Amino acid sequence: MNLKLNKLNNLDYFFNPKSIAIIGASAKNLSVGKTLIENLKESYKGKIYLINPKRKSILGLKTYPKIEDVKDKIDLVIIATPAKTVPSIVKECSKKKIKAAIIISAGFKELGKPGIELENQIRKNKGDMRIIGPNCLGIINSLNKLNASFAKDMPLKGKLAFISQSGALGCAVLDWSLKEKIGLSSFVSIGSMIDINFSELISYYGKDPNTKAILIYMENIADPLEFLVEASKVTLKKPIILIKAGRSSAGSKAATSHTGAITGNDEVFTAALKRAGILQVNTISELFSIADLISKQPLSNNPNLAIITNAGGPGVIATDSLEINNAFLAKLSKKTYLELNKFLPKAWSHSNPIDILGDASDELYAKTVKVLVKDKNIGGILIILTPQHMTEATKVAKKLKSFSKLNIPIFTSFMGGDSVTIAIEELIKEGIPNFPFPDDATKAFSMMSKYSKDLKKIYQPSNKNKTLINENKKKKASELLKKAFSKNKLLLDEYESKKLIELYDIPIVQTFIAKTKNEAVKYSKKIGFPIVLKIYSKTITHKKKVGGVKLNLKNEIDVKKAFDEIYSNIKKIKKQKEFLGVTVQKMIKLDGYEVIAGSTLDNQFGPVIIFGSGGSLVEIYNDKALTIPPIDKKLAKKMIESTKIYKAIKGLKNNKQALEKLQDILVKLSYLVLDFPVIKEIDINPILISKDKIIALDARVLLNPSHRLKKRL
Repeated sequence: MNLKLNKLNNLDYFFNPKSIAIIGASAKNLSVGKTLIENLKESYKGKIYLINPKRKSILGLKTYPKIEDVKDKIDLVIIATPAKTVPSIVKECSKKKIKAAIIISAGFKELGKPGIELENQIRKNKGDMRIIGPNCLGIINSLNKLNASFAKDMPLKGKLAFISQSGALGCAVLDWSLKEKIGLSSFVSIGSMIDINFSELISYYGKDPNTKAILIYMENIADPLEFLVEASKVTLKKPIILIKAGRSSAGSKAATSHTGAITGNDEVFTAALKRAGILQVNTISELFSIADLISKQPLSNNPNLAIITNAGGPGVIATDSLEINNAFLAKLSKKTYLELNKFLPKAWSHSNPIDILGDASDELYAKTVKVLVKDKNIGGILIILTPQHMTEATKVAKKLKSFSKLNIPIFTSFMGGDSVTIAIEELIKEGIPNFPFPDDATKAFSMMSKYSKDLKKIYQPSNKNKTLINENKKKKASELLKKAFSKNKLLLDEYESKKLIELYDIPIVQTFIAKTKNEAVKYSKKIGFPIVLKIYSKTITHKKKVGGVKLNLKNEIDVKKAFDEIYSNIKKIKKQKEFLGVTVQKMIKLDGYEVIAGSTLDNQFGPVIIFGSGGSLVEIYNDKALTIPPIDKKLAKKMIESTKIYKAIKGLKNNKQALEKLQDILVKLSYLVLDFPVIKEIDINPILISKDKIIALDARVLLNPSHRLKKRL
């Protein structure tokens, strides 16, 4: 993969500029130009230069007619002028050797062709200057109190970096973060990404010691592969949590294969994010809930939670939420149970959730936590407090301070309004996340434990485990595909498809082509009865629908009759010219489970490997797992285990050998699609897994008509 990240990716000129110029500075109330000045004046300590040819000063600051009239060095320029003026302004800034620019102005590619032309002019004129925007809100660095945006308020200092593709949403989230007392290290409204993109920003934040987690609101992405490569480097060090808008599949194109039909653009995107170690959430609330927990507390891949509560109802709600979100109540060890029983009231719940009753004191909460942290069965502790008269919330919060830095996450749900406000502030100050409701808290914990497990999947597949394909076989596969292309053939027939699969050592039923009844009989005798006949055609793919499949043929008479019936069925639909004979193969007894393995080509991410429940009802079951190749046996195993059919396969007597062979098939399939990018889709369906064998019964291969590397075959 040839990445083209700009070498000038030191973004400090944006986040730590010593001097800033505003082009489009204004004295007009409620204008963007005036808001930018007010925000900078409020807390920025560096030099501010205002560019406005019609005024001598604004808000007590001197103005200059043009940027070239400022003789001092400028690190960052903020442009807030009409779109048509921006290309020439960018040229002037580049000439002055300004390092960074934020283009607030709107009216570019969102308006179509004229706007796209303006963007092209900006790219041509910018030289080495880096640009954020256009059509953006600006940036904020809360650590040095830089508000180079027209957002209203400065967020609280924190450890979360937030990148938003929507300026309006960014404004709303910034306001909400103040209310919820969630701090940010910085905020970037990225806009149309004419230059600086998600990849560069996550790379920058990955090295930023002041950022513990990166949050992203994404609408679209120009170079997804570049993004995934950069993200996979960063997620090994700190979390990236992402919410993506526009996840509907309404615009998906019709697919020609089962593999294509059971995958959607959003599913591929989700699979790619998982592969890179990115945590994808569905709501803004989830985005900040999980980020708050991950940034303040240690990761836990143990999904077993202990719950301490002074009320039964909230404990039940928390338990339900745990189960719904695939996490569990921790089973208390015998030692933990006996320790708790020494000091808790006689009427305590005697199980998890640990209900310490409505008159629980701050001492009782603290003693309970102290015992639980020693239990190795526990992966996290949730402390629920309802504002009952006998329990002093602020005292409890102060007692919990000493547990803020454990080796497992500790978090709270202090429920209520004014009566718990001061207590919650104490908790936040000490780095203990608080959730307004216990079900929100348990959902965040569940997401954390799953994310922590998924992190183990982030690695480059080992070449040591690579199943080597014989070079001679690889050459034959290349010749087969080259021959198909020479005939402008995009859909390989059944025989060619099976041959290609076989060349990559994927076990598939032996198949012969018979152009006449006599040939069909000859091959049937060679294979041994019972036999299956299928129509052999270059264009007819869904054979069963046209009456082109005959099963369990037990003798020579059956074979001849089946041959005639297939031809007759094709003649009825007036496609006899498409009839080129039949394929002959052994009738395999279906006494096991049917699965599908395949690949489809995504417009953004390239080949995608699919595994799941197979057979004729594959689209109905919709039981599948996706990943991006290359894969090794370890990744293949994770794929298989994430499907429902896995439980059925585990029930087979020879399940260990069957699973190993399945892993091998998926690995070889991933090499096949990477070795030959010309392949658009592959269906190997069904693959039969029984107590004594694993074998593919059918295959179909579709080539990519737009592929330009035919000569490399």
